[in-house]
Amino acid sequence: MDIGSPLDFTGRVVLITGGTKGIGATTAEAFLSAGAQVAVCGRGAPTSPPRVGGREAVFLPCDVRDADATARLVNAVVERFGRLDVLVNNAGGSPDADAATVSPRFVEKIVALNLLGPFYVAQAANKVMREQDSGGIVINIGSVSAHDPQPGTAAYTAAKAGLLALTRALALEWAPLVRVNHITTGLTRTESAASVYGEDGGAAVANVVPMRRMAAPEDVARACLLLASDLAGYVNGADLAVHGGGEVPARFYAARQKTTD
Repeated sequence: MDIGSPLDFTGRVVLITGGTKGIGATTAEAFLSAGAQVAVCGRGAPTSPPRVGGREAVFLPCDVRDADATARLVNAVVERFGRLDVLVNNAGGSPDADAATVSPRFVEKIVALNLLGPFYVAQAANKVMREQDSGGIVINIGSVSAHDPQPGTAAYTAAKAGLLALTRALALEWAPLVRVNHITTGLTRTESAASVYGEDGGAAVANVVPMRRMAAPEDVARACLLLASDLAGYVNGADLAVHGGGEVPARFYAARQKTTD
């Protein structure tokens, strides 16, 4: 079996939402390094788009919560590059909020960003990909919250659980031309998430992860390369866990504490 160079994306076009910082920017750099043409979007222009060597991602402004804006976004990518091969739905996130008192407007915004937005962009991308002989790939960046909710994340958890279910539904409907997969991310060390790590720089948090460290954005970016490559040509509707094994159950620490008392 000759697999050639499965991580060579020369000639392929990748769109990454929320691609100007954190996981999105690192994923853009990974695809640039692999030879792809890359477009990133965000609500505000970055000081500098992701770049590797002399190659730079193209920035396109877009609020993915606006369905019309997402259609214009995909059209702009195709007008510039002539095609669209890979969509990474990375835009998302939420501050913590008390479910008992949170406003309806907050809930609507969080669900729109983390569930409706990915749906809108995927719909627009599918219209292009299904007309290409080579089809296309959609990768949805999810969260461990979809599987294991945390206090203060009710709206976010519901939206991310919906994104996982959406992935499986689209995988059924759009195959074989368009593959749709999901990545469950765990604790990831990014600038925007630094406030939750604590004064020790995240050392205590890392201790609850079996791998004894939080994920780096590069860990998620490599998973995107894998799912977008021919190595994953028969992978569809999958949920790839990139969380270092999850979190060690609290009962383990409670039991160990009892034995040391």
